[in-house]
Amino acid sequence: MPDVRLIPSGGGVFEVRNGERLVFSKRQTGRFPNEGEVLSRLQSQG
Repeated sequence: MPDVRLIPSGGGVFEVRNGERLVFSKRQTGRFPNEGEVLSRLQSQG
């Protein structure tokens, strides 16, 4: 299981990282992730 932590930010930023790898970015996509999207991306990164 990956180490999951919430890191406070500002300006509407919502990003999910696995170590240094960016898994999902609201800033880049302009939206919040769909249900299961983050988990699916984490699992595909193995």
